[in-house]
Amino acid sequence: MKKYLKLMRVKHYVKNVLIFFPLLFGGQLFNGELLVKVLLGFAAFSLLSSAVYIVNDIRDVKSDREHPTKRFRPIASGEVSVRAGIVLACCLFAAAMALNYFSFAPSWTVWLILPLYFALNIGYSLGLKDIPIIDIAILVSGYLLRVFYGSALSGIEISKWLYLTVIAMSFYLGLGKRRNELDSQPDDENRRKVLRFYTYGFLDKNMYLCLALTIAFYSLWSVDAVTVARINSSNIVWTVPLVILICMRYSLKVEGNSDGDPVEVLLGDKMLLALVALLGVVMLALIYL
Repeated sequence: MKKYLKLMRVKHYVKNVLIFFPLLFGGQLFNGELLVKVLLGFAAFSLLSSAVYIVNDIRDVKSDREHPTKRFRPIASGEVSVRAGIVLACCLFAAAMALNYFSFAPSWTVWLILPLYFALNIGYSLGLKDIPIIDIAILVSGYLLRVFYGSALSGIEISKWLYLTVIAMSFYLGLGKRRNELDSQPDDENRRKVLRFYTYGFLDKNMYLCLALTIAFYSLWSVDAVTVARINSSNIVWTVPLVILICMRYSLKVEGNSDGDPVEVLLGDKMLLALVALLGVVMLALIYL
């Protein structure tokens, strides 16, 4: 069972917390009916993302077997057969669609977002990941679609400033991942193909441009009149220094011995986890107390 959970990359489900953003910032996190819908949607998106990871692993099985770290993935190492991977991916896709149906979401867009996410990522696996800029744009779309999906499930709109924050932060994470891959992967036939189009300087400069935009957009969201009225408090602005600290800590870790994977960086650093948890507690207190 452990090998299948590893194949599904369960720890990457942490990205799907973005689905709860509309519920959280809309002040409806403890609305039982909406919470059930979003929890079902969280499960659906998680299973669908696992199906995508499996398809990508099957597609890249030959190159993964020559990679210093990816060769330990279940399909590349032979722990799980390609046939078993295909069957599991199909089952996960079907289960995701079933859970999406049982969420009884109020908007038809929930039926658009999941197939769109799947199609974009299959396209990524089939070759779009080798096209510079497009590869990063698809990575960004995955984060943004999670927020859209949460909004569609709950029927709650969130601030455009918050959308811009998610977009800028996603570009920062995507560019950082490519920069660290460029820095850590040897220049041979097993290197990610798109890396030959990028330079370290280009990725580094744009990475930190997007980080600056992230903090700026978040700050504007925190002082926006609509935000203040919705949460009935102007104190949300005091979370900005905490967000800056989180960004600084993440930057420090990603500058070290890291391949730039956001989940690995987050889960691999106790201080970063503590800061994110603190932000969550402070945000809950400001919105719901």
